[in-house]
Amino acid sequence: MTIKDIAAVDRALKREFKAHAAPIIELVEAQTHDPFCVLVGTILSARTKDACTAGAVRRLFATAKGPVFAPADLERLDTAELERIIYPVGFYRDKARHLKALPKALAEKFGGVLPHTVEELCELPGVGRKTANLTVAVGFNLPAICVDVHVHRICNWLGLVKTGKPVETEMKLREILPVRYWKTWNSHLVSFGQTRCGPVRPKCEGCPIAGYCRSPKKRPPV
Repeated sequence: MTIKDIAAVDRALKREFKAHAAPIIELVEAQTHDPFCVLVGTILSARTKDACTAGAVRRLFATAKGPVFAPADLERLDTAELERIIYPVGFYRDKARHLKALPKALAEKFGGVLPHTVEELCELPGVGRKTANLTVAVGFNLPAICVDVHVHRICNWLGLVKTGKPVETEMKLREILPVRYWKTWNSHLVSFGQTRCGPVRPKCEGCPIAGYCRSPKKRPPV
């Protein structure tokens, strides 16, 4: 795959994306239209399957006193309660601790207003570049490139990048990927990675972008 193939590959990925359920963070945004809810959902989703994240998000957001879940709702919950509510998401104890610290950090650093830049979001507890980029792209509807294991793996398998770590993939994509694809590239590739292009046994037969793939795990049709 070369840079000039991006448009064709994206069209194919978009068709695949529409054929499956949207990733959990897309659903959180569609249901709440609130960047803070997107941030919380993204923190919970790290290293956790969407079905598990969905349950934790539903239970946590059900504690809201207002129309949408807000920092004040986190302040009312102690860490033990948070652990119980979000279990069994991956690293639930760490995530509960980060969520409990989030309202105070938000108030002290940003006057209680959720920032909309990657660099500022990364100053909040439990927020790395992946979480920050996804919050900017999905929560604020601004250009950002979120790179998780799916995006990193598939972009390398396609030969679009040659990188060793997700952060390197993000920086390379910032150089070569047209801005109009930034907000949707993650959603399309995450869905594709979850439903077809897995890390161990990718479903290569009938793959709509097989012609661009250079993966060593690519399996020829039977």
